Amino acid sequence: GNPGPYQVVAADGTRPAWRPGSFDRVLVDVPCTGLGALRRRPEARWRRRPEDLDGFAPLQRGLLRTALESVRVGGVVGYATCSPHLAETRAVVADVLKQFPEADLIDARPLLPGVPALGDGPDVQLWPHLHGTDAMYLALIRRTG
Repeated sequence: GNPGPYQVVAADGTRPAWRPGSFDRVLVDVPCTGLGALRRRPEARWRRRPEDLDGFAPLQRGLLRTALESVRVGGVVGYATCSPHLAETRAVVADVLKQFPEADLIDARPLLPGVPALGDGPDVQLWPHLHGTDAMYLALIRRTG
Protein backbone atom coordinates (compact mmCIF):
# COMPACT_ATOMS: atom_id res chain seq x y z
CA GLY A 1 0.00 0.00 0.00
CA ASN A 2 0.85 3.65 -0.30
CA PRO A 3 2.51 4.88 2.90
CA GLY A 4 1.29 8.41 2.16
CA PRO A 5 3.28 11.63 2.15
CA TYR A 6 4.67 11.19 5.67
CA GLN A 7 7.68 9.33 6.90
CA VAL A 8 7.90 8.46 10.60
CA VAL A 9 11.21 7.92 12.35
CA ALA A 10 11.22 6.37 15.84
CA ALA A 11 14.65 6.78 17.38
CA ASP A 12 16.74 7.48 20.46
CA GLY A 13 16.92 11.23 20.86
CA THR A 14 20.01 10.98 23.03
CA ARG A 15 21.95 9.71 19.98
CA PRO A 16 20.43 11.42 16.94
CA ALA A 17 21.27 9.66 13.69
CA TRP A 18 20.06 12.61 11.58
CA ARG A 19 21.21 16.09 10.71
CA PRO A 20 19.88 19.12 12.63
CA GLY A 21 16.84 20.67 10.99
CA SER A 22 15.84 17.39 9.33
CA PHE A 23 12.18 17.30 10.39
CA ASP A 24 8.98 19.31 10.09
CA ARG A 25 7.54 17.86 13.31
CA VAL A 26 9.02 16.04 16.29
CA LEU A 27 7.06 14.46 19.13
CA VAL A 28 9.27 13.90 22.15
CA ASP A 29 7.50 11.68 24.69
CA VAL A 30 9.98 11.83 27.53
CA PRO A 31 10.60 9.20 30.19
CA CYS A 32 9.29 10.43 33.51
CA THR A 33 8.18 9.39 36.97
CA GLY A 34 4.82 8.30 35.56
CA LEU A 35 3.03 10.04 38.40
CA GLY A 36 0.25 10.91 35.99
CA ALA A 37 -0.69 7.25 35.54
CA LEU A 38 -1.30 6.41 39.20
CA ARG A 39 -5.00 5.76 38.60
CA ARG A 40 -3.99 2.83 36.37
CA ARG A 41 -0.87 1.81 38.28
CA PRO A 42 -1.49 2.69 41.93
CA GLU A 43 1.42 0.54 43.09
CA ALA A 44 3.82 2.95 41.36
CA ARG A 45 3.37 5.43 44.21
CA TRP A 46 5.43 3.09 46.40
CA ARG A 47 8.26 2.87 43.88
CA ARG A 48 8.84 6.61 43.45
CA ARG A 49 10.95 8.88 45.63
CA PRO A 50 11.35 12.69 45.45
CA GLU A 51 14.88 12.28 44.13
CA ASP A 52 13.50 10.40 41.09
CA LEU A 53 12.46 13.81 39.74
CA ASP A 54 16.08 14.94 39.74
CA GLY A 55 17.15 11.78 37.94
CA PHE A 56 14.87 12.41 34.98
CA ALA A 57 15.49 16.16 34.72
CA PRO A 58 18.72 16.13 32.65
CA LEU A 59 17.35 13.50 30.26
CA GLN A 60 14.06 15.38 29.76
CA ARG A 61 15.89 18.64 29.04
CA GLY A 62 18.39 16.93 26.75
CA LEU A 63 15.68 15.22 24.72
CA LEU A 64 13.75 18.46 24.31
CA ARG A 65 16.92 20.29 23.21
CA THR A 66 17.66 17.57 20.65
CA ALA A 67 14.07 17.75 19.40
CA LEU A 68 14.29 21.52 18.89
CA GLU A 69 17.61 21.15 17.08
CA SER A 70 16.06 18.43 14.91
CA VAL A 71 13.22 20.51 13.45
CA ARG A 72 13.66 22.99 10.63
CA VAL A 73 12.96 26.68 11.16
CA GLY A 74 9.17 26.88 11.26
CA GLY A 75 8.96 23.28 12.48
CA VAL A 76 7.09 22.25 15.61
CA VAL A 77 8.07 20.10 18.59
CA GLY A 78 5.50 18.45 20.83
CA TYR A 79 6.83 17.84 24.35
CA ALA A 80 4.68 15.22 26.07
CA THR A 81 4.92 13.48 29.40
CA CYS A 82 2.67 11.40 31.62
CA SER A 83 3.28 13.53 34.68
CA PRO A 84 1.52 16.47 36.30
CA HIS A 85 4.60 17.50 38.26
CA LEU A 86 5.88 20.98 37.38
CA ALA A 87 9.47 19.71 37.57
CA GLU A 88 8.72 17.40 34.62
CA THR A 89 6.47 19.73 32.65
CA ARG A 90 6.60 23.53 32.71
CA ALA A 91 10.04 23.74 34.36
CA VAL A 92 11.61 21.60 31.62
CA VAL A 93 10.00 23.65 28.85
CA ALA A 94 10.88 26.99 30.47
CA ASP A 95 14.51 26.00 31.03
CA VAL A 96 15.01 24.80 27.46
CA LEU A 97 13.27 27.85 25.99
CA LYS A 98 15.77 30.06 27.85
CA GLN A 99 18.51 28.31 25.83
CA PHE A 100 16.49 28.58 22.59
CA PRO A 101 15.52 32.23 22.11
CA GLU A 102 14.49 31.29 18.55
CA ALA A 103 11.57 29.18 19.77
CA ASP A 104 8.07 30.08 20.94
CA LEU A 105 5.27 28.24 22.68
CA ILE A 106 2.19 27.64 20.53
CA ASP A 107 -1.26 27.48 22.09
CA ALA A 108 -2.05 23.76 22.15
CA ARG A 109 -5.64 24.20 23.37
CA PRO A 110 -7.29 24.75 19.95
CA LEU A 111 -5.92 21.37 18.85
CA LEU A 112 -8.06 19.66 21.50
CA PRO A 113 -11.57 20.81 20.51
CA GLY A 114 -14.31 19.62 22.79
CA VAL A 115 -11.93 18.98 25.69
CA PRO A 116 -13.10 21.15 28.60
CA ALA A 117 -11.13 22.94 31.31
CA LEU A 118 -7.81 23.25 29.49
CA GLY A 119 -6.62 26.09 31.69
CA ASP A 120 -4.80 29.28 30.75
CA GLY A 121 -2.49 27.66 28.18
CA PRO A 122 -0.57 27.81 26.02
CA ASP A 123 0.37 24.33 27.24
CA VAL A 124 -2.13 21.67 28.31
CA GLN A 125 -2.29 19.62 31.49
CA LEU A 126 -4.92 16.88 31.47
CA TRP A 127 -6.24 15.50 34.77
CA PRO A 128 -7.98 12.24 35.68
CA HIS A 129 -10.73 14.00 37.66
CA LEU A 130 -11.46 16.55 34.90
CA HIS A 131 -10.71 14.72 31.67
CA GLY A 132 -10.95 10.98 32.47
CA THR A 133 -7.37 10.49 31.26
CA ASP A 134 -3.98 10.05 32.84
CA ALA A 135 -2.44 13.32 34.01
CA MET A 136 -0.77 14.00 30.67
CA TYR A 137 1.07 17.17 29.70
CA LEU A 138 1.62 18.69 26.25
CA ALA A 139 3.55 21.74 25.14
CA LEU A 140 3.93 22.74 21.49
CA ILE A 141 7.01 24.73 20.52
CA ARG A 142 7.70 26.31 17.12
CA ARG A 143 11.28 26.91 16.07
CA THR A 144 11.36 30.48 14.76
CA GLY A 145 15.02 30.87 13.88
